[in-house]
Amino acid sequence: MENAKILVVDDAIFMRKLLGNTLKELGYSNIEYAQDGLEAIKKAEEIQPHVITLDVSMPGMDGLEAIDRILKVSSKSKIVMVSAVKSQQVIKSAIDRGAVDYIPKPFSKREIENSMKKIL
Repeated sequence: MENAKILVVDDAIFMRKLLGNTLKELGYSNIEYAQDGLEAIKKAEEIQPHVITLDVSMPGMDGLEAIDRILKVSSKSKIVMVSAVKSQQVIKSAIDRGAVDYIPKPFSKREIENSMKKIL
């Protein structure tokens, strides 16, 4: 589903670009970006993305809190956590709140590809 709308959310511009470029290399071209949880909620409501990649650790509103609010405004979006936080408790919390996958940073192109294939 190369025309899938994807929202990449990370506070680090380098990570947003890296993940966006990886998705483009995999054939996805409809990619939007947000730098924090609040911006992610607004964009999710506006564009109703098929997939949202979401970091856990961000200033203001972290990714875990953002999951709940994003799914209220864009209930069909599939959320994939992409984070350096590898705590089993955090991963379980993300899945319990509605995330469908969890990819640890640093990620590989194959991990992103496998996750996209699984959920799209």
